Amino acid sequence: MQTLDLQQGSDEWNATRARYNTASEAPAMMGASKKTTRNELLRMKATGSEKEFSDWVREVLFERGHEIEAAARPFAESLVGEELYPATGVSDDGKRLSSFDGITMAGIVIWECKQWNEAKADDVRAGQIPEEDYWQVVQQFDVSSAARCLYMVTDGTEAGSVYLWIERASVEADIERLHAGWAQFNKDVASYQPPQQEVIVAGTAPETLPALRVEISGRVVASNLDSFRSHAVAVIEAINTELETDEDFASAEKTVKWCSDVEDRLAATKDAAQSQAADIDTVFRTMDEISAMVREKRLLLNRLVTEQKKQRRDNILLKAREASDNHIAEINSTLGPRIRMPAVPVDFAGVMKGKRTLSSLQNAVDTELARFKIEADRIANGIRKNLELLRADAKGYETLFADAQALVTSKTPEDLANLIRVRITEHRAAEEEKRRAEEQAKAAAEDRAKAAAAPPPAPMPTQAVETASAPAAAAQPANETGGAPAPVADSGQRMKLGDINALIAPLSISADGLAQLGFTHVGQEKAAKLYRASDWPRIAARLVQHIQQAGSEMARAA
Repeated sequence: MQTLDLQQGSDEWNATRARYNTASEAPAMMGASKKTTRNELLRMKATGSEKEFSDWVREVLFERGHEIEAAARPFAESLVGEELYPATGVSDDGKRLSSFDGITMAGIVIWECKQWNEAKADDVRAGQIPEEDYWQVVQQFDVSSAARCLYMVTDGTEAGSVYLWIERASVEADIERLHAGWAQFNKDVASYQPPQQEVIVAGTAPETLPALRVEISGRVVASNLDSFRSHAVAVIEAINTELETDEDFASAEKTVKWCSDVEDRLAATKDAAQSQAADIDTVFRTMDEISAMVREKRLLLNRLVTEQKKQRRDNILLKAREASDNHIAEINSTLGPRIRMPAVPVDFAGVMKGKRTLSSLQNAVDTELARFKIEADRIANGIRKNLELLRADAKGYETLFADAQALVTSKTPEDLANLIRVRITEHRAAEEEKRRAEEQAKAAAEDRAKAAAAPPPAPMPTQAVETASAPAAAAQPANETGGAPAPVADSGQRMKLGDINALIAPLSISADGLAQLGFTHVGQEKAAKLYRASDWPRIAARLVQHIQQAGSEMARAA
């Protein structure tokens, strides 16, 4: 943290704050402040003067008295066990600023002091930071790198204080969300366009009509009916039915009530006149005419207000959905042709519920859109890291990762790196096993070919062979050409390699030796290789043939 030599509340301090993303603004930026909306902060940061910003800081953010903070400091220091110093610091990257009510000399503990508020006190008693202060504390951790925070709600006395300790580990994961939130907010500031109508107004109803006076005594004795009619018609025709701004809607709603009141007053005057005379046609027709005009205007305005409010809500909703779709499309264009963003939850319709004015509707939707963009960017950054892992660690093994879409959108980089290693290791082991099997099969085929091409041995007397595992396996008679006995059907009996060595003792032979003679084992019992007992006559004949052949070669060499 870079500590700034500034006195909190000074003009220089205010001017400096305006150049940074500050901790006290973080709740409004994240849409969690009860004092300021995100759109209000956005407008002020984009267009506000330094004085406007300073006044806002003083009136909205620091409405609590410094006297309370000073009074509560000794109690806070007794809990911390060290002195606490007010300080202003900037993050190492020079982007975010935090003003600390107190921080220890070594920067290990920070203190955040809030003026007494019963709702906040209830949150503290429940062991949680009030929502509207959470992101301020997160940024204080971010800027200071402190390990602990003492969060206190107080009236300045020990008896009137509640507090809780917050460990850095409990907010560490949200520091990245804070950074993403400021990044999106700064983008919105750079592209800010003021809305056409931002001021929320109460609206006005048409001017009050003059009292209609009618006196009847068998005839109309006195009346201002003509002037009343002219005035009423002029006022009614001047009523605006083109509803665009909040002021238009507010005025229309008041006019609907005004029309209803006029209708009631005319009806009352008519009833009074009727009670004086039974048939004053002109008076009654005029009253009915004006009443009908007022009723028609009332019904029209009421319908327009309902329809156009719905249309404006729908337009806000559709624009937000279009903006969210465009944001996802922009992200997809950076991920490559085969990778797409997963669905990112967003609830524009939900945040619009209960909002009565266009400004509050727009702010709610804009805040939700910003939250959506922040979350989408966070997910996209994770996908990009995973794609880079795949390109680097799985190079040459791309066919093993046909499910790349699911992997990069659902795995953490650590999990994906482990999975890549496992898949490649298993693939290599399988390939090595396949290679060995192919080499063994090739060698066995070559041995069989050599054995078939070798000259037949001289005839030998036939002996009976018995073993523990292959009893009474009598040697087969040689074939007519004097070669090895012809193969016989497999009897299902098996003999171990040890049994074969016992039969030819004091000679011995290994499994590799038998394989070279053209006989591969057909099974295994623990470490022992198993051979067909019915192959013994051919094995014996092949051994004899091999020995004789070797003897003949030595004789020729001598």
